[in-house]
Amino acid sequence: MLSYALRRIAGTVPTLLVIISVSFCVVRLAPGGPFAQEQALPPAVRANLDRLYGLDQPLTVQYAHYLRGLLHGDFGPSLRQRDFSVSELIAQGLPLSATLGLAAILLAVLTGVPAGVLAALWRNRGADYCITTLAAVALALPSFVTGPLFALVFGLYLRWLPVAGWQHGAPRYLVLPVLTLALPVAAYLARLTRASLLEVLGALYVRSARARGLGAARVLWRHALRPALMPVVSYLGPAVAFVMTGSLVVETVFGLPGTGRYLVEGAIDRDYPLIMGMIVVYGALTLLLNLIADLIYGWLDPGVRHA
Repeated sequence: MLSYALRRIAGTVPTLLVIISVSFCVVRLAPGGPFAQEQALPPAVRANLDRLYGLDQPLTVQYAHYLRGLLHGDFGPSLRQRDFSVSELIAQGLPLSATLGLAAILLAVLTGVPAGVLAALWRNRGADYCITTLAAVALALPSFVTGPLFALVFGLYLRWLPVAGWQHGAPRYLVLPVLTLALPVAAYLARLTRASLLEVLGALYVRSARARGLGAARVLWRHALRPALMPVVSYLGPAVAFVMTGSLVVETVFGLPGTGRYLVEGAIDRDYPLIMGMIVVYGALTLLLNLIADLIYGWLDPGVRHA
């Protein structure tokens, strides 16, 4: 298991370096710049700004300086929000986005996996049809539809929850965003769990366990559930990364001060360090979560780590 983990970790570092390198080149070579405004700056002012932030240097030199800063945990200064560094901006928004994402994935797992198990056990019955239909509807509706719909029903009509905004220490402001983010993930987990469990229940070793007189509950917990959850574990890595980094629409709909707005503002303002800081954080989170999923998968299936 240790050698398997070391191989996976060793493959993560060059992947992150490739993401940083490609993103750096694409961001810097795109038309426009952080100081391109409707009213053109005087050439002397523009030259001084470029010299101040090192934009007058060759691209390779800028890249080397950026990598050197990353090794020291420095994402650089924001070119447009000059009172803050990129690290400070990310530190302001990341805790809220992480809380939102982790709560959503936890809710999705606690609802989607049991729903998929019930649908598989009650195959071709009313409960199965109900769960699969609800899952299909949840997957078909995008977040920018379900979010305002939840706000309209639970916020404006029933007045149970706040429609938008954020107040520190008030979890009720996160209920509707968490529901919106968790809904499609829970639906996909339900369908994936149902399909995987049905396949395992039809396997020869499960039939043999039943033939030995084992009860249905024991067959499920001792023989079927663990292998059936392997595809679910594989999906959870990208799912957690998607939920934590793909909450841009949800944060915008509900007016949450997370990291999603910084990515949009950085792209609009061509704030190179801010864009790169968000890409590095999102890329590192995605790789880390996929690494954890790979390690759990290798623990569940020893044949994977010995392959």
